[in-house]
Amino acid sequence: MIFNSNKNQLPAADAALPGRSGRPYQVGGTHLTLGNPVETQAPDGFEVAIIGLGCFWGEEKTFWEVPGVWSTSVGYAGGVTPNPTYEEVCTGRTGHAEVVRVIFDPAKVTYADLLKVFWENHDPTQGMRQGNDRGTQYRSIILTTTPEQQAEAEASRDAYQVKLTEAGYGEITTSILPLDTYYYAEDYHQQYLVKNPYGYCPLHATGVSYA
Repeated sequence: MIFNSNKNQLPAADAALPGRSGRPYQVGGTHLTLGNPVETQAPDGFEVAIIGLGCFWGEEKTFWEVPGVWSTSVGYAGGVTPNPTYEEVCTGRTGHAEVVRVIFDPAKVTYADLLKVFWENHDPTQGMRQGNDRGTQYRSIILTTTPEQQAEAEASRDAYQVKLTEAGYGEITTSILPLDTYYYAEDYHQQYLVKNPYGYCPLHATGVSYA
């Protein structure tokens, strides 16, 4: 049995699960609402945003509904274990967070627009949880793919902190760091709320407007 005595603490590299050299499952396929490939590189001229704001089932739906988003997928990132499974991520011993990968057309929706959606659709002050979902996999995180994204994400955090402080909230705990590797989650997680329309995955927004 795999376990972790403290799922609210990121594991040291030497204590993380070893993972594997290749993915133990298939993803692929076509996005069930957007009609574009799920496992794919961004088309020429398009960009990628990777963010984690709690349970990825509901958050993926939040982003696929944004005009200008071309495709979304859910996966694992920000940790140590290569090619993890969902069960391994749930132990807290991979260091990975549940994240959404968003491929978007910057001529129709900007990275700044997506950051606004990110901040307004969860509580970034909760540390290693969102609501009753507790553990490192549910932490607030932005994984950037360019230096420009890194600078823009940090500036957006500072701007939103002012709004949250005025509303009586504490310090933002969101990690903002360059992406190492994104690992696709299992196929049954992709567009989960289309496959399971009565699935439970609530948002935990503060109600504080970004702008």
